[in-house]
Amino acid sequence: MERTQINQYVHFSKIVQGFWRANEWQLSDQALNRFINQLVERGITTMDHADIYGDYQNETLFGKALKLSPQLREQIQIVSKCGIVLPSETQTFTDGHRYDHSHQHIIKSVNHSLERLNVDYLDSLLIHRPSPLMNPDEITDALKELVNEGKIKSFGVSNFNETQYDLLKQSLNHDKLHISINQLELSPYQTDILHNGVMDKMYQNQVKVMAWSPFAGGKLFDTSDDKSRRLMSVIEPLANKYQVNVSAIMIAWLIRHPNEVMPILGTRSIEKIDAATAGLNVELTDQEWFDIYTAALGRDIL
Repeated sequence: MERTQINQYVHFSKIVQGFWRANEWQLSDQALNRFINQLVERGITTMDHADIYGDYQNETLFGKALKLSPQLREQIQIVSKCGIVLPSETQTFTDGHRYDHSHQHIIKSVNHSLERLNVDYLDSLLIHRPSPLMNPDEITDALKELVNEGKIKSFGVSNFNETQYDLLKQSLNHDKLHISINQLELSPYQTDILHNGVMDKMYQNQVKVMAWSPFAGGKLFDTSDDKSRRLMSVIEPLANKYQVNVSAIMIAWLIRHPNEVMPILGTRSIEKIDAATAGLNVELTDQEWFDIYTAALGRDIL
């Protein structure tokens, strides 16, 4: 599988596997280990996590599975996120729902993630969401500490708009602390970042985009939704033309953007993963791409 350079230390697979719902899969350690191995066999080596996923439990599930095949660590790239605090009976510090970008919280969150994941470092650490109380200098100080200790190899953000990106970027001055990634919602259904300036800003600054919810959380398959029906009236004929699943056309549409978009899949089904990743071999024409785009807009382009 084609790979994307994040910085001089880290390369990601073109397709990323997300573990947001791993606790819902109800897999044994052995079954989750087999799943990870199947992903790697297919070239999907980048694994997306966050400290809060699964009520702070999903990283532990992954870590237990990884421990069964420790040699996998050198073949995979682990991404995790911090900065959101959620109420939880399993954590003593979660007394409410808020954002916490303090030096103390970032360090503590990363150390907890490393312990749960059973690893010594993260290939990428992302700030999960921006905060009105975000102090870029305090974040930078925490990140420098983590870099100096060898605990992170690259850095990024998630759900940051242009001004939030600029605010944090101004404090960073380190090769490993360049904002290399912005994890954003993008799908044929949700196209806001393509015309609100965010994608342009990321492309201009060589920030790669990881696309979460590339199928709009399943909404694209909702036949009761007018926008989804409009999109599918374009996507289904293309799937027939290229002899692939409709999910492959959605992936092909995402990766057609010149900023090397990396879709994050969330399914545990290897069959669905294979069907979607077939889109890596589909080269949509400009017209086909715009036909999907205008179906999303609900109007012709100007």
